[in-house]
Amino acid sequence: MKKIINIAVAAIMLIITTSSCNKSDDSISSQSAILTQTVQQGKWKVTYYNDNGTVETSTYSGYEFVFGSNGTVTATKSAIIVTGTWTNGNDDSTLKLYLDFGTVNPFQELNDDWHVTQQSSTVITLEDVSGGGSPTDYLTFEKI
Repeated sequence: MKKIINIAVAAIMLIITTSSCNKSDDSISSQSAILTQTVQQGKWKVTYYNDNGTVETSTYSGYEFVFGSNGTVTATKSAIIVTGTWTNGNDDSTLKLYLDFGTVNPFQELNDDWHVTQQSSTVITLEDVSGGGSPTDYLTFEKI
């Protein structure tokens, strides 16, 4: 009888654990879909960029970012056009926005797997926690 109870308790715990994981995965998938839809709507600007403890927001002043449905991101300022790639996904149940502008200065500073800490229809707040004791980097996009 005791063995049957232990097996039943173990089965219930397994079901609860599996259900919890699926809900978390579903939540990340839902957030990822919302992020994809949100970034593709309209133009965005960098309203805050903190690189290793130094605020460098002005570096991207005047640039308009457009996130295309084909995975390209374009930053435009007057006649200057810089193209990179973007995607989103998750890592360890954390929603991420991946940016890659290659080696184009100063946009290579934005190349990273940014953790999405907040998202709405008008603001996307990101952070990157680097290893080795480096400070956290912060990046905020706001809809224009």
